[in-house]
Amino acid sequence: MQLVLQRLIDLVFLRYLLASVGALAVDVGCFLGLMAVGIAAAPASALGYTMGILAHWLLSSRAVFTGRVAGKGLARTRQKALFVVSALAGLALTTAIVAGSDIAGADPRIGKLAAIALSFALTWWLRNMVVFRVTG
Repeated sequence: MQLVLQRLIDLVFLRYLLASVGALAVDVGCFLGLMAVGIAAAPASALGYTMGILAHWLLSSRAVFTGRVAGKGLARTRQKALFVVSALAGLALTTAIVAGSDIAGADPRIGKLAAIALSFALTWWLRNMVVFRVTG
């Protein structure tokens, strides 16, 4: 049973990784585009991440955690709220890292790369263990 559970987790992780790549493309594309038109690094990062959140919910709820999505009603609303909270945790971490790198005089794109890795780890844990946790 434990082997079967581990295989399912591995598949979910792979799908989550692919969904994250898609959401990251939205995030980074917005970030770079906004910086190109003169938006400061920290707000550009926050806006890009926000657009990535929307993309990630769509991918996560439809392709990653398909068997763990709550039904309609209060349970689904709660799950969406938890997803947003997990995203806000990632957003806060991302924005702080990018702002810190910018304040330190480093290229904010390097800060964004570090933020990507740390935010991915944080949101994967929160979403797998809290938002879409296996119950039963």
